Amino acid sequence: MNKKPVAIVTGGGTGIGAATVSALRDQGWNVVVCGRRSETLEKVALSTGAIPVVGDAASAADVDRLLKTTVERFGSVDGLVLNAGIVRPGKVGELATDDWDAMVRTNLTGPFLLAKAAMPHLIAAGGSIVGIASASALRATAGIPVYNATKAGMAMLMESIAVDYGSFGIRANTVCPGWTRTEMADMEMDEYGAELGLEREQAYSVATSFVPSQRPAEAAEIGNVVSWLLSKHASYINAAVIPVDGGMIAVDPGSLALDPRATMSANQSSQFPAHP
Repeated sequence: MNKKPVAIVTGGGTGIGAATVSALRDQGWNVVVCGRRSETLEKVALSTGAIPVVGDAASAADVDRLLKTTVERFGSVDGLVLNAGIVRPGKVGELATDDWDAMVRTNLTGPFLLAKAAMPHLIAAGGSIVGIASASALRATAGIPVYNATKAGMAMLMESIAVDYGSFGIRANTVCPGWTRTEMADMEMDEYGAELGLEREQAYSVATSFVPSQRPAEAAEIGNVVSWLLSKHASYINAAVIPVDGGMIAVDPGSLALDPRATMSANQSSQFPAHP
């Protein structure tokens, strides 16, 4: 009987991470899910059968413990999903150095630490890595320069791993989600909406009104792409940077001023359809 493949998912307690855990479990993977909040991890574990490990994916000690737990439980590591990430807003001239350090540590150093520690196991398995970046890795979003930079760094880290380890059978790819319904995005929409007198759904509609699909993604839509990239169905995809953004980055910003919607007041946002 074929052994089930084994994946580690960081930042897996909510949102895209949790959706990826569910997709992988549905496809027959054994999954170890890591996050800092025990209560959310336990919910994911209960609903999917994944093995929870509470820890900070940016801590070398916690990463070593995560990998040791996985190997002791399942004997191998076939895939990594590097999803843990944080955002702290602030322009370069305003951002505290501590905020810079925190984002670099979580969004970039953490993925490096786990990829480095797991590499011997991934080579043995001919495994795969998926880094969760953002559309902000491809287009600069105002007010979050360090998030932009670290997510762009994530994409280049994955490309570099693919170049250096492709001959060992390793695949490393990047997924760049656009607006996606997650706990973090909901909070951002609540803050954005509060400034303009909008409900959350109205805020999502305004934020995605120029996205060709005209709606945010569901977390499961991102998780399905990630699980596919880890699978043998994507066996010749390596060093790819894949937007999963409803077409957002394809839009020419220079043409938006010609769109009549650009002149509409935010207070008229109820004219945009709310999507479930």
